[in-house]
Amino acid sequence: MEIMLAIVVTASVIFFGALLSMGNERQRRAIDELRDQVVLWAVQDLRIKREMLAQEMDMQDPLDWFDHIASKISGKQMRLRLVEAFDEWDMLVFKSEDGEQDVVFSRISPSDLRRMLRERKGRLSGLENNPLSALPRHVISREITLLNGGVFFDLELPLAWKALTGTSPGNMERIWMYYGKGV
Repeated sequence: MEIMLAIVVTASVIFFGALLSMGNERQRRAIDELRDQVVLWAVQDLRIKREMLAQEMDMQDPLDWFDHIASKISGKQMRLRLVEAFDEWDMLVFKSEDGEQDVVFSRISPSDLRRMLRERKGRLSGLENNPLSALPRHVISREITLLNGGVFFDLELPLAWKALTGTSPGNMERIWMYYGKGV
């Protein structure tokens, strides 16, 4: 009799556990669907606001814009001045006003750079002339996107780039910043 009671209690605990688990899974799916709907609404709302403000956007001082982005990413004021623009590599080289920091903005990610340096071919065929090929080990690299560059980053970057280089970079949604001494 005791064995039968233990089996019934164990079976009922397992049955109720399974019911709770199924109910929790159903709630999780409903919450995920609700979260997805909120994200879609927020993205659409942001798109509408961005489009309204993008029509008024004007790049007054592109050097100041790059300086602001570099300061935001590095955490310190740099006061950048443009040293050179490399059209063939989509790269801008800056130096801080005090000469302490060198900053390079490039479309080339650190992983792509390592791969290209290993292969010694591809987009960096003239590696000896590329500032990224001689990066010291202590250089810091950061990816800049909408998340850390600002709400209008992807709209302002092409405007600032074109204002400094005179060439249109096309669609730029992310860029990498390499900075440190002796970049």
